Amino acid sequence: MPSTILIIGACGQIGSELTASLRAKHGNNHIIASDIREPNDQTLLKGPFEVLDATNIDAIEDVVVHYEVGEIYLMAAMLSATGEKFPMKAWNLNMNSLFNVLNLAKEGKIQKVFWPSSIAVFGPSTPQHSTPQTTVMEPTTVYGISKQTGERWCEYYHQKYGVDVRSIRYPGLISYKTLPGGGTTDYAIDIFHEALKNGHYECFLSEETELPMMYMDDAINATIQIMETAEANINVRSSYNLAAISFTPEEIAREIKEHLPEFSVSYAPDFRQAIADSWPSSIDDTAAQEDWGWSSTYDLKKMVQVMIEGLRSD
Repeated sequence: MPSTILIIGACGQIGSELTASLRAKHGNNHIIASDIREPNDQTLLKGPFEVLDATNIDAIEDVVVHYEVGEIYLMAAMLSATGEKFPMKAWNLNMNSLFNVLNLAKEGKIQKVFWPSSIAVFGPSTPQHSTPQTTVMEPTTVYGISKQTGERWCEYYHQKYGVDVRSIRYPGLISYKTLPGGGTTDYAIDIFHEALKNGHYECFLSEETELPMMYMDDAINATIQIMETAEANINVRSSYNLAAISFTPEEIAREIKEHLPEFSVSYAPDFRQAIADSWPSSIDDTAAQEDWGWSSTYDLKKMVQVMIEGLRSD
């Protein structure tokens, strides 16, 4: 197994499930969870937990030294919709946290870094269908700009300093275990909660807005898989495209109605519509498939069934 792993942003949408998966795989004491505040989810306290500011390099280094950390998963970030409300806060968090971790790796204090990028790096000039691995990137959100910039810095630190940094561009992520985190694709989580609670959902995107999505289990598996792949097989040091399923609000609503026939949806697009319109509708992830054997396991039908069953059992 790898040396001790530190997860920064462990209380977030991805971080909480990543922590649980890595602890199940390697044991609680080998996975150090951290976030800016104490967790509400008590399962995160089953192993070591540190209150940690991702923008404070001295605090991160103290944790790295104390626990003899070899790998860091940097999951702390301000997402797209929230970032538009607080642009400078989003930029400072998203960029400074990355520099802190890359510099620790550059200095040889950790051996390996995972940093997530996003489909938000793409923009309205990007090819919308089967978006290629290398293409035009002109993001229109602070979140997307920070992720595009971060990709360039990851590649730079690898080429210039030999830092073993790995990244994937997450599509919209869907899970019943955590609440939405302020992203434009989070309608695809909200819709399940409202369907079961009220039988109706007012969607903030138009009914025909197709976006790349992924069930969280697939995303967690991809994250762990790329980190466990032999270094020689990682040929992309900016960030890998990652794909699973693409659908519209109308299509997911139709699938939910198969389980909840009385469910209804109305549409009232807001500022997030312009964000969604700037993103691709489908992604070409051939590079991830060829370099480290990536493949998804959840289609729309399977994901909807698991989401409804999971929320009903909570």
